[in-house]
Amino acid sequence: MRPFELIAPETVEAAVSSPGTFLAGGTTLVDLMKLNVLTPRQVLDINSVPLRGIDTSDGLRFGALERMGDIAGHPGVYPAISRALLLSASQQIRNMASIGGNLMQRTRCSYFRDVAMPCNRRDPGSGCPAISGANRMHAVLGTSDSCAATHASDVAVALVALDAKLRLVSETGTRTVELGSFYRLPGDTPEVENDLRPGELIAEVIVPKLDWASNSTYVKVRDRQSYEFALCSAAVALHVEDERIVDARVAAGGVATVPWRLPAVEEALRGAPATVASFEAAAALATEGARPLSGNGFKTSLLPRTLVRALLELTEGSR
Repeated sequence: MRPFELIAPETVEAAVSSPGTFLAGGTTLVDLMKLNVLTPRQVLDINSVPLRGIDTSDGLRFGALERMGDIAGHPGVYPAISRALLLSASQQIRNMASIGGNLMQRTRCSYFRDVAMPCNRRDPGSGCPAISGANRMHAVLGTSDSCAATHASDVAVALVALDAKLRLVSETGTRTVELGSFYRLPGDTPEVENDLRPGELIAEVIVPKLDWASNSTYVKVRDRQSYEFALCSAAVALHVEDERIVDARVAAGGVATVPWRLPAVEEALRGAPATVASFEAAAALATEGARPLSGNGFKTSLLPRTLVRALLELTEGSR
């Protein structure tokens, strides 16, 4: 780790007016600094900045510095969000990591984290060894010839499915953006991972009220049952009446370069009977446009099965 200056602003205004890299729980940033993947000269510890609070009175609102564990255990948090958080990491990490930091975490691609290797995200123009190298954990959706790294966050998948927004603050004011459009596809500029502008800070996560989001879940398929990133995951919310699907929200993780909303699957589910056949037909649309690599082709069949599993979990009592 290289030397750096640590500053601890106590207000939002002081934080956004100071140059440097924001530190909340530090569960991603410190790791990458130890590896010299990130080498900030100035680190801003924002834990004293008043960006906390959980409000479930009209939809959901989380201050960006709220810890993942506190949100997961809070009454009124939609099950898909709570489950995604609980399946994200160890309890120790959940008690340290902030919701804002989780949404900003970097990919776990081994090439990105190894400074001896080329990586277009870390060193633009140097190449992407994963395209022809070790790529079992990599994406099959939203990829480009420049990058195939998966997005690491579990809860971002659930939040994208539920139309979450971010309130962002800077010296010039406040703006609100849809989380689904906040993340950027790699294209030819994989180093640009999101729409956060210089000096801007996530202040709050906002999830619109959805009366039937209590019927939601998050299913995560991984190589082991704990402390592991997703090979494939699915966040699903369903509104079912008289054994027929009225509405649906669906997103996938572990298979794409960003949290991957699945509007074609949602549309196929609307109006369909809550049956295995309907689920399988809708889930088959999830892999449209997939570009599997040499070692991750299994994800194109794992994704539909994961979606069906989540749908069955939500409709066991209605069939």
